[in-house]
Amino acid sequence: MAIIESHPVRLTNKTDSSDSDIAINAYLSLSTESSSSLTKDPSPQRITGTILPTLASNPTDPTKVIRLLQKSECRQAGDCLAQAFRHDELAKYFTHTEDRKHCSEAENWDLHVFIMQCIVKAHVSRGMVTVIGNNYDCVALWMPPGKNMDDWITVIRSGMYKFRYKLSKEGRKRFFHEFLPLLHNTKLDVMKEHDQNSWYLVYIGTKPGSRGKGYASALIEYTTRQADAENRLCYLESTNTANAKLYQRLGFQSQKRISLTRAPLPVHMEIMTRQPTFDQQAERSSSSAGESDGRRKRWWRG
Repeated sequence: MAIIESHPVRLTNKTDSSDSDIAINAYLSLSTESSSSLTKDPSPQRITGTILPTLASNPTDPTKVIRLLQKSECRQAGDCLAQAFRHDELAKYFTHTEDRKHCSEAENWDLHVFIMQCIVKAHVSRGMVTVIGNNYDCVALWMPPGKNMDDWITVIRSGMYKFRYKLSKEGRKRFFHEFLPLLHNTKLDVMKEHDQNSWYLVYIGTKPGSRGKGYASALIEYTTRQADAENRLCYLESTNTANAKLYQRLGFQSQKRISLTRAPLPVHMEIMTRQPTFDQQAERSSSSAGESDGRRKRWWRG
């Protein structure tokens, strides 16, 4: 993703309710990296990714710097998201299926960690991943305008082909035949001609011990300012109703609710969009947005 930023992001101590929310990309890809269990956080470390200038009042303090994630850091960022979404109902929708009752919680956790690490790798390759904190405390995954992860090179390199046998039979039905088509069709329906010309917040999550520091707000505001500069819309799906106030404060508005219904209890997702904060009536060009009619064959449709 291109990055345009001219204003510092000032972190505050206000509570950040988006710390355990999810916004899933309809074109997920998984990594070839192994899915080792997490027993505790890795020890804090200084990390060497590209620091985004002007985003920190004190660039020498890693807890106040927003930076781009590097390919070598996918495991750590995936671990952050795995912890953030450990109890998320959508995350469990694919791992805690009826035909995986024989699996232990450790096995379910390993699969969950694997998925998160792989999604991060795909976004580092095809989208934009920002991180804040000195121990990968909060991570945000975005898909930029005109980008997706439908190409087979990304699918293979990210290991998405493994997902077809790592999930159970029911998990595959839920993921490939219910979840991905629903998200793809919903985004196309809501965004219409802006579907391929908008910023898509795919995931954002904060480690439980790092919440309440404004990390998630800072990461979201960084990219929404980019969207404002480009006069583009933003889009997300939220599974946590408690986060609505935060998203509304950052300019998002609810459009509709969708549900996954193959489990005994449905999983609901709130669809939210954000208009740019200036020149909202300006005509947006879609000449560089690529295919926006949704008719291109998706890899997950077989």
